[in-house]
Amino acid sequence: VEKIKKPKKRSATIFGYPLSIFFIVVNEFCERFSYYGMRAVLVLYFKYFLKWDEDFATTIYHTFVALCYLTPILGAIVADSWLGKFKTIVYLSIVYTVGQVVMAISAIQDITDTNKDGTPDNMTLHVALSMLGLFLIALGTGGIKPCVAAFGGDQFEDHQEKQRSTFFSIFYLSINAGSLISTLITPILRAQTCGIHIQQECYPLAFGVPAALMVVALIVFIVGSPMYIRNPPQGNIIVKVCKCIGFAVKNRFRHRSSQYPKRDHWMDWAEEKYDKLLIAQVKMALKVLFLYIPLPMFWALFDQQGSRWTFQATTMNGNFATSLSSHQTVNPILILILVPVMDTLIYPLIAKCFNFTPLRRITVGMFLAALAFVAAALLQIQIDVSVTQKKPPKHTFGNLLNMHRMMQNSIVLLENPALVLNSFVYNWIFSVFELSFRRVLNGFGSDLNVTVRDKVFNFTSNMSEYLSVSHGKAEFMIKDNRESCVYTQELGFGSSYTLIIPSTFTFGEMCSENIKAVMDMKPNSVHMAWQIIQYFLMTTGEVVFSVTGLEFSYSQAPSNMKSVLQAGWLLTVAVGNIIVLIVAEAATLNDQWAEYILFASLLVLVCIIFAIMAYFYTYTDPTKIEAQFDEMEPEEKEKRKNFDMPRKGSAESHKEDRRSSDSSSDDECTKQTKI
Repeated sequence: VEKIKKPKKRSATIFGYPLSIFFIVVNEFCERFSYYGMRAVLVLYFKYFLKWDEDFATTIYHTFVALCYLTPILGAIVADSWLGKFKTIVYLSIVYTVGQVVMAISAIQDITDTNKDGTPDNMTLHVALSMLGLFLIALGTGGIKPCVAAFGGDQFEDHQEKQRSTFFSIFYLSINAGSLISTLITPILRAQTCGIHIQQECYPLAFGVPAALMVVALIVFIVGSPMYIRNPPQGNIIVKVCKCIGFAVKNRFRHRSSQYPKRDHWMDWAEEKYDKLLIAQVKMALKVLFLYIPLPMFWALFDQQGSRWTFQATTMNGNFATSLSSHQTVNPILILILVPVMDTLIYPLIAKCFNFTPLRRITVGMFLAALAFVAAALLQIQIDVSVTQKKPPKHTFGNLLNMHRMMQNSIVLLENPALVLNSFVYNWIFSVFELSFRRVLNGFGSDLNVTVRDKVFNFTSNMSEYLSVSHGKAEFMIKDNRESCVYTQELGFGSSYTLIIPSTFTFGEMCSENIKAVMDMKPNSVHMAWQIIQYFLMTTGEVVFSVTGLEFSYSQAPSNMKSVLQAGWLLTVAVGNIIVLIVAEAATLNDQWAEYILFASLLVLVCIIFAIMAYFYTYTDPTKIEAQFDEMEPEEKEKRKNFDMPRKGSAESHKEDRRSSDSSSDDECTKQTKI
């Protein structure tokens, strides 16, 4: 059967490469910057802006990630069956950009802060906007995911195989470069302060910069439009495969009676309608997809780097903005280092000892991910011990009176320890009282105003609201109507102090010496640097698992079903995030370290199951199998109209009268997906 040859217009080249791929690579860099930059601070936005608890924030985070890896199937169907890759990328990029802009708007507290106290008065609006933004982002990023790389491959002609291979290396580099830079910058942008009425952590800036990069990505991609080679949609192989499988299942169910002879494979029941080449290709694809069944458990652990591990970092000692960004950049940096090291050094050395097959590599990758969670559990135990050791007694009005019984008309600055450990902030209660706790009043001749880092303690019934103060050297400005005094205090991560201003306090040059600071809670003692161990183990596992898995899937998939296997691989990521939601909700463990151990144990169990499945797997060469069918003389047979007739033998099966059209369509799909 002759292949359909589509004429390709020649695009301008530079150093043998189509000039059009420059726009595609820049587009991918900006898009990945936008996605990973937004995701780097997403759980923090849920917790500290929307005021959700950690469990619910984790649930929504993994639901979003799962949706991002479910929508590629929709994008592939739309691109191949309806709009084509170019239009699909443009239209869904617009949806993507709108989602990022909506997400940035949702983080502006001033749009609903009618009383100008720094707290949104209509949180429902912010939640609705953020959920709308995340849905549009998931639809956009997932929809264009299977299209951009394939569209880049379409720009090369048949004699440019070497350049095409180099393009995908550059394309992969642009993904990691965008991820690396965004995860380094976005947490720092979040740590800045902004706001019209009250200066707070700048989530609008942290989301706004990724939104701006997505606008740039869209513009750059459209600018290159005149140079692109665009292949029109030819029909989606995913849809064809699903129809073939569905027909085989339905036909087998119709002929389940014992009077019908058994067939070698259940997919052989599709022979009445589909040709043997397609059926053989589906068999090869299903054989690989069957191995995918245990793989989502790896992603269930891997994607918790952006949720549980981020929350773990907030309970540790270190500069949260810079340390978090540094930790998250460990992953792309190690990927860029470990991929060539593994290919050129580690794998050849291991190969000298024993046959380190792709499936064995995948098994080792899962085991390394389990070790990473064991390391996270051990670290969490140390964090819990340090928190227990420094937990202060509960402060009540009565024991405060006992603590300062010798002081009259004192002003006490006291922290609420319940909010410290998650954000490296210091929350204080400001109270004024006399010896007798029955009467609360200000013993000074004038009202006092206490300010620290542009934050003012406002009094309600002689009690101030909770305020968060960042770590480092803090200057407390104490004022009355005429004079002021500056008291300087070094605030450590997670520490708590009682600042006592006695009734004998007087303004003047030595005013700060009259103020006494009592430490109620020691600073966090476990440093963030210890997380690097678990990040290293997880990233090493990712390189061994993910890169090998993609190569294995490509080599074992039939030529016209690379997209089917790609969609199946992305689906394992989505299912992995769904597993996180199920386990986190069903486990209800009180200790975080126990949850880490639970996930590690589940992955070890899955690792054993996968190793058994891999042991019985037989490697195939799809090219040789397809060549055998290509050598056969195509025979046109009319379709069997009555499937209820007993089958006399597999050799007498009838095919539908569309052999040549299906073959040519499959060959064209091969040309588009073999990248």
